[in-house]
Amino acid sequence: MTAALLTLSERDLQEIALALRSGRLAPPFAAVALQRIIAGDVAQCLADDFQTLAASGFGAEQIARTLELLRADRLTRPRIEDILELVTTGPEVLTVANRDTSVIVRELFANANYSVLVAGYAVYQGQRVFQALADRMQAVPTLHVRLFLDIQRGHGDTTASAALIRRFAERFRQSQWPKDRPLPEVYFDPRSLDADQPRACLHAKCVVVDGRQVFVSSANFTEAAQLRNIEVGVCLDAEPIAWRLTEFFDAMLRANSLIPVRIVW
Repeated sequence: MTAALLTLSERDLQEIALALRSGRLAPPFAAVALQRIIAGDVAQCLADDFQTLAASGFGAEQIARTLELLRADRLTRPRIEDILELVTTGPEVLTVANRDTSVIVRELFANANYSVLVAGYAVYQGQRVFQALADRMQAVPTLHVRLFLDIQRGHGDTTASAALIRRFAERFRQSQWPKDRPLPEVYFDPRSLDADQPRACLHAKCVVVDGRQVFVSSANFTEAAQLRNIEVGVCLDAEPIAWRLTEFFDAMLRANSLIPVRIVW
């Protein structure tokens, strides 16, 4: 069997099923007969597939029923545009209506009920960026929030790693997280501070909410990236993708490839 069946449109499937039931299409199957119904470039492969099914004991009625089931499955699946939303930030132009990154991020944070996973490379003016998330943590005390962030060592900086981590924690507490709100768990990749190894960084930018909603974007968690820069991302509602993305970070936590940063008020 080839993949020819999978290339057919819902209309093609319906027309072929009708032709099989009416007797206009019958074994032995030939490409010339199928070309009266569908485009010729797949007719030969499809004829071969039907001949294979016939050799396996499928009659015209059974093949027609198979095509109808395939069509029904197609029609009941959600359209990609119903589960995936393009998110763009940038100058407004007449042909494109931007759905700003900041709007999507605030909505995701404000509607979280159980868990939020955030990964980001750069955070600047985080008190504004994370306000909706901090407010939601205040309103839902059981909300489990984890931030995976990058701690950077400047070029030529020989400061001890422990001091850089303390400096990061202090800056996060003072200027990157809203005051008087519960603190999230924060983790980082220790390789970013290893001066004896090739530099690595936590460069991912994504949000996973309630193990279902996923936002992956080029945007950092800075006011400029959220509001003014030209950024592109996608937001989707898909449990399998959310699970795989969460497991990606959980696996690194289990292997101690990502480690916690201690932050207290």
